[in-house]
Amino acid sequence: MPRLPLLSPLAEGTSRMVCSISAGMVGACMTGIGLLRVSIAVSKSQTIADDLLAVDAVLFLIATLCAYFSLRVDSEARLHHLERTADVFFILAMVLLTAVCFIITYMTL
Repeated sequence: MPRLPLLSPLAEGTSRMVCSISAGMVGACMTGIGLLRVSIAVSKSQTIADDLLAVDAVLFLIATLCAYFSLRVDSEARLHHLERTADVFFILAMVLLTAVCFIITYMTL
């Protein structure tokens, strides 16, 4: 029975998907920050949601860069590392984005 390699890289399509979706989500975070800043200015109240969206945009940016560089490297070990890093940051950013959605929904403005 043939042995599977220990470090099997993800499909190239996965890196392309993470790269494009994460790049779009950075824009979504920027839009959310802008809308929250307008809401804060009108209601004269503060929220942590815009700060968390800024952190979220950075996480999505890291996922985008890792996915992009995973498509450009020649070393299989580096490819594996960058793909996994992109996946981890993408999942962390999605979880944080969901948490921010709850904060926005249930905060008092």
